[in-house]
Amino acid sequence: MYPSNHLCICLLLLLLHLLPLITTVTNSLAYTATDLILLNCGASSRSTSLDGRYWDADATSKFLPSNSETTSISLQLTKQHPSISQVPYTTARFFNSTFTYTFPVSPGPKFLRLYFNPAASYSNFNTSESLFSVKANNYTLRSATQPPFEHGMREFIITVGENQSLNLTFNPSLNSSAFINGIEIVSIPDDLYTRSNIPLKFVGSNYLFYLDSSYAFETVYRMNVGGAYIDSIYDTGMYRTWVQDSDYIYGAGLGLVSKSSDNVSIKYTSSTPAFVAPELVYSTIRSMGRNPMLNLNYNLTWVFSVDSGFNYLVRLHFCETRLEVNVSNTVVFSIFINNQTAEEQTNVIYLTGGTYIPMYKDYVVWVPKGSLWIALHPFTDIIPKPSTNDAFLNGLEIIKLNNSVGSLAGSNQNPPRIAVPSVSPSSEENSKMKSKLGPVKVIKVVGFLFCGILVLSVSVVTLFFICKQRRLNASAAKSIKAKSFQLRTSAACNHFRQFSIFEIEVATATFDDEFVIGSGGFGNVYKGLIDDGVTLVAIKRLHSSSKQGAKEFRTEIQLLPQLRHQHLVSLIGYCDDPGEMILVYEYMQRGALRDHLYKTKNPPLPWKKRLEMCIGAARGLHYLHTGAKHPIIHRDVKSMNILVDENWVAKVSDFGLSRMGPTSESQTHVSTVVRGSFGYVDPEYYRRQHLTEKSDVYSFGVVLFEVLCGRPPVIPGLPREQVNLCDWGRMCYRRGVLGQIMDPNLVGDIDPVCLVKFGEICDSCVRDQGTERPTMGDVVMELEMALHLQETAQSNRIRGSEVVEVEQESESPFLMPREAAPDNDDDDDHDEDLFSGSCGEKGDLGSTFSSGGRSLAQSDAERFRSHTVFSELGNHKGR
Repeated sequence: MYPSNHLCICLLLLLLHLLPLITTVTNSLAYTATDLILLNCGASSRSTSLDGRYWDADATSKFLPSNSETTSISLQLTKQHPSISQVPYTTARFFNSTFTYTFPVSPGPKFLRLYFNPAASYSNFNTSESLFSVKANNYTLRSATQPPFEHGMREFIITVGENQSLNLTFNPSLNSSAFINGIEIVSIPDDLYTRSNIPLKFVGSNYLFYLDSSYAFETVYRMNVGGAYIDSIYDTGMYRTWVQDSDYIYGAGLGLVSKSSDNVSIKYTSSTPAFVAPELVYSTIRSMGRNPMLNLNYNLTWVFSVDSGFNYLVRLHFCETRLEVNVSNTVVFSIFINNQTAEEQTNVIYLTGGTYIPMYKDYVVWVPKGSLWIALHPFTDIIPKPSTNDAFLNGLEIIKLNNSVGSLAGSNQNPPRIAVPSVSPSSEENSKMKSKLGPVKVIKVVGFLFCGILVLSVSVVTLFFICKQRRLNASAAKSIKAKSFQLRTSAACNHFRQFSIFEIEVATATFDDEFVIGSGGFGNVYKGLIDDGVTLVAIKRLHSSSKQGAKEFRTEIQLLPQLRHQHLVSLIGYCDDPGEMILVYEYMQRGALRDHLYKTKNPPLPWKKRLEMCIGAARGLHYLHTGAKHPIIHRDVKSMNILVDENWVAKVSDFGLSRMGPTSESQTHVSTVVRGSFGYVDPEYYRRQHLTEKSDVYSFGVVLFEVLCGRPPVIPGLPREQVNLCDWGRMCYRRGVLGQIMDPNLVGDIDPVCLVKFGEICDSCVRDQGTERPTMGDVVMELEMALHLQETAQSNRIRGSEVVEVEQESESPFLMPREAAPDNDDDDDHDEDLFSGSCGEKGDLGSTFSSGGRSLAQSDAERFRSHTVFSELGNHKGR
């Protein structure tokens, strides 16, 4: 029977009216999948889902092993979730033992979508008690300890290699069973999410993140921001669904929703091809609103529940389609992810080159605790200032990355399903629409478009009135507070805390090797995040079987809470759960001092910065010796235990070997077995086992030689006199050739007068007898004087004046005095000893101090020793 002429005319008019939208949908189907598999598990024949796609029965497919002994259940449910279609949810296949589907697919990344519908019971099977793991090739998608998924779809991305199949394995626990309702496999473009040659910003750190095909992913959220639910048939050939974002907006700041004109097309580019996201995503915007003053007082914020202990790929989609925003610098805003700055200023028009041109930005962020915040805020600190205080977003994707053991199974057993819309046509409505319009694809597309337009129009009108009412409500507007999204520095954590092992595991992704930043005999040191991911810390996990480790652990948690100083690394807390000894410190971004001196890829430090770091470490040790009721002796001073923060402030760390010093005036030392590091141990302490504050002074003197010479304290392969840096340094100092062994990177940087002074400090710290060494307070003052000499010389050099009358040699940038005054060497009473570094040789009366090839007479250097230099500090009140 032919349809009536009246009906044909109506349909023709409807098609002509919606032709632009049909063109949009057709153009957005920019990708054709090489593999498209739809498997209705447990079914016996082919069936069709409400989106018009055909699902094959797995019982008759080539993907089900012929020797399979699994159970097939076909069940028509009496009560169905309104947003889930009948296919593939009404039949299921159950497994009593390990079972594998094998899919021979082409190489490359695939969307793997698993459909689950656990009802109260399937005949004799109770899905609420089903415990099973699911693996895809070498990746764990869920573990056997997790309860069954709620009804809905889980989407994963697995890359299949050359000559490899996609194997999907279900493994039920003992006395349990596994089940699956449907399986979907869709090929996707190689560079849709993985780009091994383009590093991504790792939010909250200075590192770059390379996202290659070795990663597996799980899509947790995919949103059409400011728009309606987008069904899979309107995606770009990969059948993705895009849900609304309104349920995830934080607080009252819903902002303003706007939509582009229907007769304007999105201008895709090579960097943002048409398959990245459909035009429907880029055509709708959620912005902050039209009140520029109010916009400065809040953030447009979304909050999402996610699994703890994973890295996440956050993709933000942008496309400026508003007529009033058509030039660069109109709208500039900051992007914050998990309270950390991802992008200080984003200018979409500038980055894309105009309106209706889409773009996206990818970031990787570590989530130690189960929530992820995304916030936008107007950026105004530029010249000229943006003409509009606003921020906006078109689309959003949040995708979980597998951890170091290839697992995507997390503690959040049932995160929100990306496939179930918050607002969508019900199954009944879809059925009516299908029966009326028939199987003709074009008419069906028109029907869906019509419903989508209707839902979108109602949503826009409703949100418009809601936003208008909120703007009129002044008191509500004033209550919106700006939230700081800057990373809190761990130095601000002045409270001493006890952590549980669960908190530590969350902070370190269960001690993931990727977060190891140091190791030693005590165990590993991990980088971690606490306080909902806003505080960066260093976490030291000591070997639980180590007796020495247990002693050091107790020492640190007893001593450090009493010590607070800007040049001591702060202990934030500890964990002593059964079998664990863990210490949590403030995080020092630049690592150990040694990492900037030798055997490193870090750029060489200038001399002035080295001096400032030496002064900082000396102040920290001075505080240990004098700042508490009784002196505390560190016992393990070395360049690896002096750490540097992001501002190049040096701090003393690792107090596990520290001991309380003499507790009375009559007591001169503490008798104890020798502890310390080879090359740094005080020889007097080694011989007599008498520990004093001067033992730390000796070790610090070795560190000073390291700073000057840029080499380790002991190098066995060198000639005998050069093996021990302390021996070698003292010998060169007394011969007046200290400049010949200094770090070559310092040539031309260190002033010869400062070099002489610094050599004196080094020599005085490593004297054989502790009574001949200065106190740490004296060392601080002498180092400050060395810095003063360096700064003065540099200042005089800049002004063209000279402190000492000199003549310049052609082959060197250093200066030499015209005349040499008589030498006055009084350091001739040192014992020869391997540990002291004394070489037993005196400097020649006529010798000179060499500084990178230039020389300074020994006699002239005497003018800068302590008894003359410190005469300038006679006015103690002035100091």
